[in-house]
Amino acid sequence: MTARPPLILASTSRYRRELLERLRLPFEVVSPQVDETPRPAEAPADLAVRLAHAKAAVVAVLHPNAVVIGSDQVAELDGQPIGKPGTHERAVQQLRTMRGRSVVFHTAVAVQRSATGYAGAALAPVTVHFRMLSDAEIEHYLRAEQPYDCAGSAKCETLGIALLQAIDSDDPTALVGLPLIRTCELLRAAGFDPLQP
Repeated sequence: MTARPPLILASTSRYRRELLERLRLPFEVVSPQVDETPRPAEAPADLAVRLAHAKAAVVAVLHPNAVVIGSDQVAELDGQPIGKPGTHERAVQQLRTMRGRSVVFHTAVAVQRSATGYAGAALAPVTVHFRMLSDAEIEHYLRAEQPYDCAGSAKCETLGIALLQAIDSDDPTALVGLPLIRTCELLRAAGFDPLQP
């Protein structure tokens, strides 16, 4: 039996690292250093896929014998991307804009293995239905959780779930930042089966 190639997560996101740890596979983390600026008129889903590919590709060049996972997430409302708020004020504005509405979170994952020439990607869209939130609920939530590093200003895995009416997805970890069902599919296609010793 041949040795399994190294596995690398091309991401600095602690959320993605925690999700990948669920697969109980040894891996290392490498920062991908990719410009995430959207191109003119680039659709949010296309942006997510392009950035996931770019992150995996730049790290795969540096580690040609590894299997590299890149991922990106872009939230979309009315065809426009919604980024990470960064500040309390911007988070308040985001949640006020999204209340009572549905937002699509496009989570893309890409896997590259330079040694074999494999490069694949998949998109896991998640539709999130926000409740009709009061200003007081928004303020309480943001003060409690401070999700300023999360696209859409909410963390569904903790108190942010109380902001929501429903989540529609076929890959349950996609909203947190790494769609593990699709990740496993891509790893198998790259010759790295998570269920093989």
